[in-house]
Amino acid sequence: MPRVLIAGGGFGGYYTAQSLERHTSAEVEILLVNDSNFMLYSPLLPGAAAGTLEPRHVAIPLRERLRRTQVELGWVRAADPAARTVTVERASGEREPFTYDHLVVALGSITRTVPVPGLTEHAVGLKTLAEGIALRNQVVRRLEVAEELADEGERREHLGFVFVGGGYAGLEGAAELQSFADDVLKYYPRCAATGMRWLVVDAADRIMPQISPRLAHFTEDVLRQRGIELLLNTQLTEVTARSVTLSTGEVVPCRTVCWTAGVTGSPVAGHLGLPVDRGRIECDATMRVKGVDNVWAVGDVAAIPDPARPGQPCPATAQHAIRQGKLLGRNLAAVLGSDPGEVKPFAYKTLGMFADLGRHNAVAEAMGIPLRGFPAWALCRFYHLAWVPGLPRKLRLIADWTVDFWFRRDIAELGQLGHPPRLQEHTPPPER
Repeated sequence: MPRVLIAGGGFGGYYTAQSLERHTSAEVEILLVNDSNFMLYSPLLPGAAAGTLEPRHVAIPLRERLRRTQVELGWVRAADPAARTVTVERASGEREPFTYDHLVVALGSITRTVPVPGLTEHAVGLKTLAEGIALRNQVVRRLEVAEELADEGERREHLGFVFVGGGYAGLEGAAELQSFADDVLKYYPRCAATGMRWLVVDAADRIMPQISPRLAHFTEDVLRQRGIELLLNTQLTEVTARSVTLSTGEVVPCRTVCWTAGVTGSPVAGHLGLPVDRGRIECDATMRVKGVDNVWAVGDVAAIPDPARPGQPCPATAQHAIRQGKLLGRNLAAVLGSDPGEVKPFAYKTLGMFADLGRHNAVAEAMGIPLRGFPAWALCRFYHLAWVPGLPRKLRLIADWTVDFWFRRDIAELGQLGHPPRLQEHTPPPER
């Protein structure tokens, strides 16, 4: 019974497994190893971070959606292509080798960092669900603490928010969270009197190079009208617990720094015995790893030739990973003899790009047509509803967006969610 082992349960891994289920018979065993039991629908992460969406509604349970795939919870640590084994560390800490006939590496990417003093100690990313929830809790906590302070200078530190990176993650995250904070500021009169400062810092000379300059300028205008400062051709040189220092020499008082300046392939890729170039596994156009017949790679960790940009790998986007996974499932079915088709090269070209700016505003390019404002926002919503797996998940998202449209923002801070205090014997409060 041939076994296909899929390492990673993101877009690439999930859609490869789903495609295999559709195009192979029960005689093919499908095993998926992932470090969580869900796939994060990452394009909606900024909305979950801002409280517009319930966080669980952007998490797709793997066992619920994959009917025939065996899901194993664990971390891939190493591989031996010659022996056809993958070493997996389970939650118990034990390591176990898994054998395979075909291996699909879909380990995704991590946030790329640079050696800026204090960055890893004082900044948070916006790539995982935990980071998104932590960032929202951080914004609420800063408002709560600042409201108690009598010193206005110290209050400004807590009301400073810096996002580094002018791509989709940075701009959507800053736009959604600034919109959230601005809506709830009326509950914090001292903070409202002092005012918040939101900055987006990027080393490039323009934001979002993936979209047309016209839409990029529109995005800049929208963000600046909201009071978000865009500092281009600027870098961070130091991060402390109370401020950031910019390459211009300016020291910005702030207690919240979000780093979204790009991604890189999972570092585990370097421990699998496969050819790696700049953090991504080298593949041919059919997604087969170069020099290894029975190992394949998809998604952010794979350097698959981009048909739209000769000589360049496909961009690390969800829409590419989805299409790669769908095609790879069919290619594997053809190799295993379950499908009469042939192994085909990846030939997808980007049809459109979206950036959700919150407050029923967005920018988009669909089939070469530029859109902005409410029409782009509505198209963005319909696009995500079309791609989120499962009717129950789609209905939950519709309910979340409807509630957000009619009701005020929820400012409850849930920083202790998932981290309860230790159980201890009840004691009376100390005497004052």
